Amino acid sequence: VVSTQSTGSSGINAEYGQAHERSLTKILYNKDGDLLFTASKHNLPNVWWSINGERLGTYNGHNGAIWDMAVSADSSQLVTASADQSCIIWDTETGKILHKMAAKSPVRSCGYSLTNDILCFTTDKAMSQPCFIKFYDLRDKEQVVTNSPFRDIQVDDSKVNRMIWGTVEDYVITGHENGQICQYDWKSGERLRVDHSHESLIKDLQLSKDRTMLISASKDTTAKLFDAKTFHFLKSYKTDRPVNSAAISPIKHHILLGGGQEAMEVTTSHAKSGKFEARFFHLIFEEEIGRVKGHFGPINTLAFHPNGKQYSSGAEDGYVRIHDFDQSYYDFEYDF
Repeated sequence: VVSTQSTGSSGINAEYGQAHERSLTKILYNKDGDLLFTASKHNLPNVWWSINGERLGTYNGHNGAIWDMAVSADSSQLVTASADQSCIIWDTETGKILHKMAAKSPVRSCGYSLTNDILCFTTDKAMSQPCFIKFYDLRDKEQVVTNSPFRDIQVDDSKVNRMIWGTVEDYVITGHENGQICQYDWKSGERLRVDHSHESLIKDLQLSKDRTMLISASKDTTAKLFDAKTFHFLKSYKTDRPVNSAAISPIKHHILLGGGQEAMEVTTSHAKSGKFEARFFHLIFEEEIGRVKGHFGPINTLAFHPNGKQYSSGAEDGYVRIHDFDQSYYDFEYDF
């Protein structure tokens, strides 16, 4: 289900196809960039060739929406966080379930540490359960087999909506429902830093390729750039709609934002009136430099290919669009 179209003078060629029956929640490239993983509010994560959009397979084992996923550095394992109150570690190649960790409330986010030795996932504040950040040492198989994390951090004020590992392996960065962004030390369980720049729900957190910069996307219609270690505020990118996802180009001074109206407010909106374009901003000057149309619903998730020559977007419409940049994109110079 992949078609190819040229978007004319924009410098971008797109391949697109209906990847899922329900809205996309997460798009992810592996470290080499040859594989693209997609997850949705349906219970089946998929894996595709990024070069042509050919589906390689699905991972069958969840009974609810997939909220987040992460792939190990060597691409041998995939971990998924689901609304069915479980986190599953898969064999990427065979689709076999290696370990399944049950929780007492929906699992919202997950991720491997830089060395892939530590697995972290977060649970929702729901069903009379508080929000937890859980850490498992994968070198000790007993922890995942018996579902016994070596560190449980209880988050009492506002639930974690997004979690990623920080610049180094010492801490994780969490984005919260109330707009806070925090750092937690997994060794001590302490909260190291808190940022209050955002006013509403944090929808996405991503790091730059060298892991020094953090971009946050929020329902408050802005994306903000920080120093990932110190949380020193650097830049703000303002839009007129909730920002669901934000990514930093690995090769250019470009920020990519995606979002749109709330899903429940989208009825028969035109593709443009609903404001479903992906928007490019200049990282330093904070000015919009381009838009890419195509989706028929709000963009929920974005990711740059590790080589910076491609990006993918997933939206409320169930479609994944793989965009390859052509020469005019690389030739573009910002006029200042």
